[in-house]
Amino acid sequence: MHAHIRPQPGILDIALYQGGTSKIAGRDDVVKLSSNENPFGPGDLARLAYARAGHDLHRYPPTDHASLRAALGTHFGLDASRIICGAGSDEIISFLCQAYAGPGDEVLYSQHGFLMYRISALAAGATPVAAPEQDRTANVDSLLAAANARTKLVFIANPNNPTGTMIPMEEVQRLAEGLPKQALLVLDGAYAEYAENYDGGAALVDRRDNVVMTRTFSKLFGLGGLRVGWGYGPQHVIDVLNRLRGPFNLSSMQLDIAEAALGDSAHIARSLSENARLRDWLADKLNAIGVATDKSFGNFVLARFRDAAQAEACNAALLAEGLIVRQVTSYGLPEALRITIGDESACRRVAHVITAFMEGQR
Repeated sequence: MHAHIRPQPGILDIALYQGGTSKIAGRDDVVKLSSNENPFGPGDLARLAYARAGHDLHRYPPTDHASLRAALGTHFGLDASRIICGAGSDEIISFLCQAYAGPGDEVLYSQHGFLMYRISALAAGATPVAAPEQDRTANVDSLLAAANARTKLVFIANPNNPTGTMIPMEEVQRLAEGLPKQALLVLDGAYAEYAENYDGGAALVDRRDNVVMTRTFSKLFGLGGLRVGWGYGPQHVIDVLNRLRGPFNLSSMQLDIAEAALGDSAHIARSLSENARLRDWLADKLNAIGVATDKSFGNFVLARFRDAAQAEACNAALLAEGLIVRQVTSYGLPEALRITIGDESACRRVAHVITAFMEGQR
């Protein structure tokens, strides 16, 4: 540490975020199931938009994101003027912490919540606070008990990553109604599209002035490498966030491809149906051999083993077969492995390797 040049308080407390592993030394035939990516990639319309986008790389992008916001409004039935776009939903989360939390404030989230909540809180100088969950599921009573006069933001991912669990909207509404008057509830909907008959909390945002929703193109739409996210909230919040947003935070390529992906109904339908089918199939296979999983509402399952040592050994067995899944010790779940739902071949390979591993444990 330099004697005189020091970062803001809290920044050195941030543990660097570790993304899902993507390589295995000495192998070029790996199947990556560690980052909850759509195994089918982007759809045809997004690929066409990508090919077209190269012609205008010398032009600055629009600063208002009007076309994408209008498309999002039409697709989801939202007021486009209350939508903000960012470099992934991570950037929206960062904006929220920067705008509403600082030294002396607290940012509250559930025990096994997304790591960026803690990171963004510390970056803003605020104190991160984790509320206990019940059976790896957010608990509204715990969150309300942890909220106090210093609480400025409350994050809840619904469905949650890495557990895959979610709480009903009645409980989300109870949380919104019970929070202190200065606290803003943020509903992280990165996996909202995978949960049937769920709007990610959009209707609740429209009914209240203390709720914001964040969403992403990284999961269902297959654009993780493009980094496009968005948020929807009360006008007073969106006005604040737009004051922090850089005027060119998204490129024309990002905007055009995301808008094209939004309109690819065939790709969306295929991705959803295959994910639901294979998610249930893999969960049933794992549960049948004694590897417990909670019902997942995302595009992954959380496989729970006897203890951390058994999870580590199973991960090694998967890696030996070229299968990369996500260890989630950093989320407080050392006994678990998060497994992205890949295509049918990948799911069958995972089931085969874990079944053989568990048989060898007996």
